[in-house]
Amino acid sequence: MNERHAGAPGLVKEVTSLANPLVKDIKALALKKFRDQQNAFMAEGLKLVIDALDLGWQIRTLVFAKAGRGNAAVEKVAARTVAAGGTVLEVSEKVLVAITRRDNPQMVVGVFSQKFLPLKDVRADNGDVWVALDRVRDPGNLGTVIRTVDAVGAKGVILVGDTTDPFSVETVRATMGSIFAVPVAKATTEAFLAWRGGFSGLVAGTHLKGAVDYRSVDFSRGPVLLMMGNEQQGLPESLAASCDRLLRIPQAGRADSLNLAVATGIMLFEIRRGALRLEPIVDPQ
Repeated sequence: MNERHAGAPGLVKEVTSLANPLVKDIKALALKKFRDQQNAFMAEGLKLVIDALDLGWQIRTLVFAKAGRGNAAVEKVAARTVAAGGTVLEVSEKVLVAITRRDNPQMVVGVFSQKFLPLKDVRADNGDVWVALDRVRDPGNLGTVIRTVDAVGAKGVILVGDTTDPFSVETVRATMGSIFAVPVAKATTEAFLAWRGGFSGLVAGTHLKGAVDYRSVDFSRGPVLLMMGNEQQGLPESLAASCDRLLRIPQAGRADSLNLAVATGIMLFEIRRGALRLEPIVDPQ
């Protein structure tokens, strides 16, 4: 490995070897054990890295392909990384492919410190919506829910029990950058139920035994906590019993259930219906 001074990016380390210790540490972030050990995760793409920096996330390492040298946006992000105390690596395409495990990787990868919101700091004011996910297993589902929470302007996600990792590569990809905008808390079932006891708004859960059509409920008064169950088993009795209302989404076809992310999206858009407005389209002419 060698080092060079490069204008705006400041000190940049050039890396071409897969055996480089820094590369090994970043590659290891594909495994939860090492993400937990390093309290770190990867995010791919220049826009995601810029969004993360703008939202105050701590960047540890910026990795960019040699093709990015001279790119003003890449060099600006590199300069911001150095200013924040992070490391900047200019790598060969071979190294970038190894890090991302993709044949056509993004030009930029950022390594960030993980961030969870303590459950005790979850506050719900009038009009706020939070989503609690029980034992969500699929990273694509979790990522899509986080992205949808961001899209509708809900406040955040609470992960209950043994869930998939919100900072896995697959989950972060599925959020399309919303992982940086949506607070995520996590709790055991017991801790969550204790916290729920102090929640002053409406707690609604979807359940196959729910007798109430979700479209018939007034969600406009006070905060709302939407509780969604595990992909295979739905809400367990302990969580279902803690809901003020158990709701169902009507179906007409042969399918007996909906995908978790789809069902959560349907519920969120209904809950937030009164707050969502289409901006008028302005004719540029």
